[in-house]
Amino acid sequence: MLNPILMMLSFLRCALQTRAAMQAEIVALRHQLVVLHRTEQKKRLILRGSDRWLWIGLSRLWSGWRSALIIVKPATVLHWHRKGFRWYWSRKIRHERTGRPRISKDTRDLIRIMSRMKALWEHLESKANS
Repeated sequence: MLNPILMMLSFLRCALQTRAAMQAEIVALRHQLVVLHRTEQKKRLILRGSDRWLWIGLSRLWSGWRSALIIVKPATVLHWHRKGFRWYWSRKIRHERTGRPRISKDTRDLIRIMSRMKALWEHLESKANS
């Protein structure tokens, strides 16, 4: 008796969902089936980088991703996302120039001339005010 009721509730839920959300759920469930078939003979679940990226993308684009997730905990997907974010910024900082950009010699010379002139301008201004 419980099984037909659950099926009806599932049908109503699908009828009220948007088409995009339903497609995202189908992709998520099919992906989990592929992962489970891939690790059928092994005792441990094998997840590749592409599997992790798919779940990170689904978590960003689809609000109901937690309800379809069965093979890992939602906290694990969030951990993957944070880890990827840290990796991205550490690589970006490490491989690009850090600090202030270099200033050309002409610009530095101009700054020095202007700073010397500022002292003269202040002196002239103080004489004019007094």
